[in-house]
Amino acid sequence: MRLAGFYLFAVFAALLPILFPDNYFVIVIGASAGLNVMLAVGLNLLIGYAGQISLGHAAFFGMGAYASAILTTRFAWPGLLAMAAGLLVAGSIAWLFARPILRLRGHYLAMATLGFGIIIHVIMVQATHWTGGPDGLSGIPPLNLLGWTVDGDRQWYGVIAAAMLLTIWLSLNIVDSRIGRALRAVRGSEFAAQMMGVDTASAKTQVFVVSALFAAFAGSLFAHQQAFVSPECWAAWRQPLARPAGRLPSRCCIRDWWCSKITKC
Repeated sequence: MRLAGFYLFAVFAALLPILFPDNYFVIVIGASAGLNVMLAVGLNLLIGYAGQISLGHAAFFGMGAYASAILTTRFAWPGLLAMAAGLLVAGSIAWLFARPILRLRGHYLAMATLGFGIIIHVIMVQATHWTGGPDGLSGIPPLNLLGWTVDGDRQWYGVIAAAMLLTIWLSLNIVDSRIGRALRAVRGSEFAAQMMGVDTASAKTQVFVVSALFAAFAGSLFAHQQAFVSPECWAAWRQPLARPAGRLPSRCCIRDWWCSKITKC
């Protein structure tokens, strides 16, 4: 019964392209919404259950996107292998970053994570030889899944919906596991959790890494879907807390036909 809502949502996501096969907003905007859901699920574990603030989490989205873009365009790696490498890099950096940074609390933690996100953004802009600088990288090949090339809005909706459901299912299992109970204890009172024998440092590090992996996974899918990535693309996915409401990115990072529908793109 605890997964009844998840199963209903999965059926709803699967039926949408069948009920509305030619609806632009269902297929294209639905795929974009799926990427947002993947980011939100990871942040919900970190902020909602563990009570740890992160204002620079979009950095891991950028890492996943650029890892796939660089490895596939400059080194001709297969898409799945590049995606796995991006997840490994993002997870490793998150683990190294989490141990010292999660010792901070409140505003200090918020400022530290925001600074981390800004540093990664500057690196992506300045490392022009690898990232293309402000102009970004184009020509990212379509994702190939065991011989099946994902190229088309309906196909991408299916892939992103499957990835979204996978992240939701994993998060639900994490919440109901021992680590999930430890995270709720940390959110309630970290000191009390320590007194009860919870390794709070390990619990916070683990959830930070999992949340970063979800973001990097979404970023890698985003890069292959759009076939282009730039620092402005990544900035467009920052959390609303870190950017004014309703503000559009100065450089569109989505397909030309969608760009033409946005004013001042």
